[in-house]
Amino acid sequence: MSKVDTLYGPIDAALFERFKGIKLLVCDVDGVFSDGTILLGNQGEELKAFNTKDGYGIKALAKVGVKVAVITGRQSSIVEQRMTALNVDHIMQNREDKHIAINELITQFGYTASTIASVGDDMPDLGMFSASEIGIAVADAHPYVKQQATFCTTLPGGRGAVREICDIILQAKGKLEDIHGASV
Repeated sequence: MSKVDTLYGPIDAALFERFKGIKLLVCDVDGVFSDGTILLGNQGEELKAFNTKDGYGIKALAKVGVKVAVITGRQSSIVEQRMTALNVDHIMQNREDKHIAINELITQFGYTASTIASVGDDMPDLGMFSASEIGIAVADAHPYVKQQATFCTTLPGGRGAVREICDIILQAKGKLEDIHGASV
């Protein structure tokens, strides 16, 4: 079995080749962009922590024409603010059935499953996997989700997992060095 070295460790060469064709990265939010913790204040305010490294990765994908979507089962102004700041192309909130949501993206914008990678951490995210070329589980995903995934990150959700995926897509497309200015 042939392997390709990435910044995060070796990946099967055939899988790495599939990352090359990705044109849309679809991510869950809680547990992927964040560690899944939701802090609630006495006045009803909701807080989430996002990793700036993940944000840099999303902006880097935009530079090479890869679109990004988020599909989340919750509705949150924090998510709207953060994803808008990152220029995320498609923000879909309050979407319990993620399979239907990802298929709406496919229909509305002309994506095909062969050009989509989706990222999740728990059972509701499995619907995205079935409509994607590559279903990705973050390192701290539920064990069943990891079993169903095509690929598992080395980093946990909210702690650089999204950046890891972005870097692998960039490397597969031969753009990692151009974007990061690093010798890889």
